[in-house]
Amino acid sequence: MTAMIPVAAKKDFVRWFLKQYKLKRRECVWILNYLLSHEHLLHNVHFTDEAHYCPRAMVMSTTGSESIPFRFYKGNLMTADAEKSFHDLRLHPDDKMYIQLNFPNSHACPHYASVREENPFLPTYLQVSESDRKIAQQLLEESVASATVDALMKRVDEALDANDKERFLVLSAMLNDMKVSKD
Repeated sequence: MTAMIPVAAKKDFVRWFLKQYKLKRRECVWILNYLLSHEHLLHNVHFTDEAHYCPRAMVMSTTGSESIPFRFYKGNLMTADAEKSFHDLRLHPDDKMYIQLNFPNSHACPHYASVREENPFLPTYLQVSESDRKIAQQLLEESVASATVDALMKRVDEALDANDKERFLVLSAMLNDMKVSKD
């Protein structure tokens, strides 16, 4: 886990989530509402991906998701019985609980990103390595630079077509500065 997510942020997210989405199992709504009313429990809740690797976890899905409706994992046991997970929450309030929420575009959702934490139990072969992270960053930077150059070249062409010498000179200078900084 990289950073501790404040309970207030988790509460805000859960409230937002319950307003935005309909869960496949009504028991999931009950569990999330129970967490909202028990801050001590919410303190020990961590929203993450691939929760089935965690020692104690729940996976909940919305109606717009193609994922399983509900799963509870504890140690080597797995069940679809939401009541068992609810009782486990009540009986073991000090134990960490990892929750994975499956909903459309969850990885692009800024609300979910604000509370989602890295899964500390994810096997290393599934984790993104530092070298892969650097390659992805470099690819992103090159793509942005290429798109910027293309856009500038298009604007230079438009300035030429419009016989706008002043605009042409400004855009050409910008294009040259980009090429110089790239080298």
